[in-house]
Amino acid sequence: MSGKPTREQIIETADRLFYQQGFEHTSFAHIADAVRISRGNFYYHFKSKDEILSAVIRHRLANTGKMLESWQAQADTPRDRIRCFIHILLVNGDKIRNYGCPVGTLSSELAKLNHSAQGEANELFTLFHDWLKSQFVQLGHRRDAGQLAAHLLSRSQGVATLFNAFGDEKFVRREVGQMCEWLDDITNQ
Repeated sequence: MSGKPTREQIIETADRLFYQQGFEHTSFAHIADAVRISRGNFYYHFKSKDEILSAVIRHRLANTGKMLESWQAQADTPRDRIRCFIHILLVNGDKIRNYGCPVGTLSSELAKLNHSAQGEANELFTLFHDWLKSQFVQLGHRRDAGQLAAHLLSRSQGVATLFNAFGDEKFVRREVGQMCEWLDDITNQ
């Protein structure tokens, strides 16, 4: 086992398995086996799969927040920060091709299951939307910032879904280029 506390290992492993296999198809046994702990030790940390799911969502929210903060720090302008968001389709290309978008796949699966954590998982989309909206406001698009954020978020989700379905890297590169051109067009008005 790594030097990380067991609870943290369980959350990170569950996050990976929920992404790769889906929430419904990942059992306590899968997670315990991957972490290499006994089920008794596992139950010491988490009493139910829903508890793990909630911890995974909080973990993803924290990691997404850190990523957005890093984009804020490394990119000088709102346009450059939005480009970081667009380019995540390329940065995480292999994962997206194999498993889809981690935010979109989890939200979709929980919606199909009518799971009580669906709203909690949707906070990930809200975090991205609100961050994108703030970038568009900084670019002078105060009135339509929410619409622009929703448009870009939905387009990137569509690209991720089609990339996962067809595995066509040329398509993704073309779409990323078109999203960047769209961004340049609306910020040069």
